[in-house]
Amino acid sequence: MIELTAAEVAQATSGRLAGDVEPGTVVTGPVVVDSRQAQAGSLFVALPGEHVDGHDFAGAAVDAGAVLVLAGREVDGVPAVVVDDVQAALGELARSVLARVRAGGDVKVVAVTGSVGKTTTKDLLGQLLAPEAGDGADPSAVVVPAGSFNNEVGLPLTVLRATAATRYLVLEMGADRPGNIATLTRIAPPDVGIVLAVGSAHLGYFGDVETIARTKAEMVSGVVPGGTVALNADDLRVAAMSGLAASGTEVVTFGTIPAAAVRATDVEVDAGRARFALAADGASAHVALRLVGVHHVTNALAAATAALRLGVPLATVAGRLSAAGALSPHRMAVTERPDGVTVVDDAYNANPDSMRAALRSLAVMAGRTRRSVAVLGEMRELGDDARVAHDEIGRLVVRLNIKQLVVVGDGAYHIHEGALQEGSWGEESVFVPDLDAARAVLTDSLRPGDVVLVKASNSTGLWRLADELVEVAS
Repeated sequence: MIELTAAEVAQATSGRLAGDVEPGTVVTGPVVVDSRQAQAGSLFVALPGEHVDGHDFAGAAVDAGAVLVLAGREVDGVPAVVVDDVQAALGELARSVLARVRAGGDVKVVAVTGSVGKTTTKDLLGQLLAPEAGDGADPSAVVVPAGSFNNEVGLPLTVLRATAATRYLVLEMGADRPGNIATLTRIAPPDVGIVLAVGSAHLGYFGDVETIARTKAEMVSGVVPGGTVALNADDLRVAAMSGLAASGTEVVTFGTIPAAAVRATDVEVDAGRARFALAADGASAHVALRLVGVHHVTNALAAATAALRLGVPLATVAGRLSAAGALSPHRMAVTERPDGVTVVDDAYNANPDSMRAALRSLAVMAGRTRRSVAVLGEMRELGDDARVAHDEIGRLVVRLNIKQLVVVGDGAYHIHEGALQEGSWGEESVFVPDLDAARAVLTDSLRPGDVVLVKASNSTGLWRLADELVEVAS
C-alpha cells in the first residue's frame, strides 16, 4: 500500500483517532485482517466475525509490529482509527487509495466476474500482463488477487496492495446477492470489465438465474467512463448485457461464434487440453493451452480480450496463453502419480455448470483406454433446486460413461440417486457418508491408469481428500 498517516486513514474512512495514536503515525506495511500476518508498519483491520472477533487480536497485531488498527470500538492500549462499520471502512480506504494511485500514475484496473471461471481468468490475466511491467520490475507493478479474494473483504485487501509503481491491478469480483458487484465496482471502477457467464452458482441466495444475470450486469455500468466491457458472446444472457452499456463505453465480445470480435476457431482437444486459433482484428495466432478442460477456452478468450485492449500484440498474447499454467490450488490441477494414477483436483468449489465441465473433461482425459473415476461431493447454496441439480449431475455421469462414481456426504446423495435412475448398475456408483469412507473405497479400488476427478463445494472439505491423493506423487 502507499504510505498513509493515521490522520489520512481516519479521513478516508470517516473515522476518529483513538488510543493515543499520533496523527502523523505512518502506515508503511501491508493491510491485514489476520493478526498472524501483521508485521512492522502494518495496518490491522479488526473485523468482527460470527465466530471470531478481530478486536480480540488487536493487541497481538500491535505486538507483531502493526502501527495502527482499524476498529469498530476502542481497545485499551491500541492505537486505532475507530469507525462505525469496519468492513465498509475497509472498502472506503481501498477506494481512496486507488483514487490516489490513479491520480499519480497510469494504473489500469481489469476486473472479472461470472458464475464460473473467475479465478482461472484472473490468473491468466496476471500471466499475460506481468511481462508488460518489464524484467526486474517492482513486485507491485502487477497486482493479482491471492486465491479467490473476490468479496467485500478480499477485493479491498487486493486493491490496498497497489502502490505508485502499479501498472495493472487485476481484480476478481464475486457475488452471492444483488448489489455485490455494484459495491465492488464502486470501490474499484474497472478500466476493463469482463463478464464470463451466468450460471446457477449461489442460486439459493439469488432465487433465480435472471436475478443472477442482473447482478453480473452490474459490471457493465461499473466501468469507468470511456472504459471497455468484454462480454461472452457464447452466453446469451451475457451478450444481452451490451444494451446496458453507457454512452462512450466500448463493448467488445469474445467467444466461439463468428460474430465475436475476439474468437477461438478450429478448437481441438488432446488429452483434455484445448488448441485453437486466436482470431481478432483480421489476424490469428495459434494457442495450445496447458490448462485441462475445453471450458478454459472461454477463460483464455476473456483474458486475451483484456490484454489486447491494453495493447498487448496478438502473437504475444497467444504465446503467453500457451505458456500459462494453473496458479490457484484445487482448480483442475492435474498430478501424475508414480503408480500411474492421474489425479484431477478441482475441489475448490462446485456448481452445476462447473461440475458438468469438469466431468466432460474427465471423460475426454480418460478416453477409451483408461478408467475414469469421479469423486463428487455436495454443491452448496443451490436452494430449492439442490435436489434436482444433484440428480442431473448423477445422470450426466452415466451418460458420459464415467466408469466409477463415488458420492461423498449426505448433501450429495442425490448424485448417487440420479446415477442409479439413469441406469448405473452394480457398484458403478457408490455412496459413502464421509471422507474416511471415501478414502477406504479409493484405497481398495484405484489402480494404475485410472484418471480420478475430485470435485465439490469448498466447504465440504473434500479438497482434503484431493490433497491426500496428490501427496502420493510427492
